[in-house]
Amino acid sequence: MGEHDESARAVLEAVRDSVPQLRENGLEADERRWIPEQNIDLLEKAGVFSLAVPRRFGGLDLPLPDQVAVLTEIARGCGSTSWSAVAWVSTAWMVTLYPDKTQEEVFAGGSVRVSGAFTPTGKAVPVEGGYRLTGKWRFNTGCRGAHWDLLAALVEHPDGSEEEVFALVPMSDLTIADDWHVTGASGTGSSTTSAEDLFVPAHRVISGEVALTDGAPGRTPTAKGREYSLITYVVAESVATYIGMAKAALEVFLERLPGRGLAYTSWTDQRQHPLTQHRVALAANKITAAETLSASFVELLQRRADAGEQPTIEERATVRGQAGTAIQLVKEAVQDLQTIAGASALSKYLPFQRYYRDLLALSTHGLMSPDMSLEVHGRVLVGLDPETPFL
Repeated sequence: MGEHDESARAVLEAVRDSVPQLRENGLEADERRWIPEQNIDLLEKAGVFSLAVPRRFGGLDLPLPDQVAVLTEIARGCGSTSWSAVAWVSTAWMVTLYPDKTQEEVFAGGSVRVSGAFTPTGKAVPVEGGYRLTGKWRFNTGCRGAHWDLLAALVEHPDGSEEEVFALVPMSDLTIADDWHVTGASGTGSSTTSAEDLFVPAHRVISGEVALTDGAPGRTPTAKGREYSLITYVVAESVATYIGMAKAALEVFLERLPGRGLAYTSWTDQRQHPLTQHRVALAANKITAAETLSASFVELLQRRADAGEQPTIEERATVRGQAGTAIQLVKEAVQDLQTIAGASALSKYLPFQRYYRDLLALSTHGLMSPDMSLEVHGRVLVGLDPETPFL
């Protein structure tokens, strides 16, 4: 067994041991609108925040399949914790696209949490040595527990044209609004962050074009097999949360099933009812189908990275479409279970309803919405331009 394999197994086992506690903490995360510090500590001790950090800084730098396995397992415990971890891990990988000087600042401790907001709702004004950054960024998942924040902004050039850039700033330099009041994925604490005339040195700002292509000129390349395509990498990691929550929903549904009757009927054991058997089997198979789709495109992305290649446009569109299909499948699976879970499953003290609500809420995410992803894939399949840079 190689060093990577041993590290991956150790992280996965530590996270798996934490699942019961993460699940138990779900209600607290929901009610306080942010995951408990204990959840962060458990993941820190497991090594989760080193997953995408280069080895030269003391990180684990695990391949994508291993990262996805860990993020899926976290979601079996708590979807909001997994979604925050996806943000922290995937955005930490984005830091490898920055100049070495930036990487040395961010990765100094070998374990780091980096949040990000990728809608350019800020302005970056060029000044000597860098930029002055002003703006507000909504839906900034994990900002309350992050060390750094990667923020999209627009630079206006003298000719009137605009360029999108990504500015990396310490979270301590930002203001976090208390505006995350939602009915699903509440524990992600995806509040709005803001900056007012904040100086950001030039080495901590890269253009969107650079982020989507080869990274900053002159940077030390990441290890072999870690040069992923940005959007497909983020999508692949995000799908892990949906699948993990669906697996958890099925688990807790089955745990409650023995001894349950069906109210207002003569059925004293719900397990004996053919509808229950049908719905459970269909849900399990939809989850398995989603896992199979995910494993397929994760393997494709890792194979391309190992060969030092980027996926083709067709392959990137396929990842988007298959990811959307996987999310649609697990969404349907949990909805099917919800219809036979009974009124008692609505209790906020039971985790099933939280997996159900969180999964439905996160299915509305702009990049992860099944409808939007299938449109992109479908356009390419029928020979049209995808008409999106998010590939």
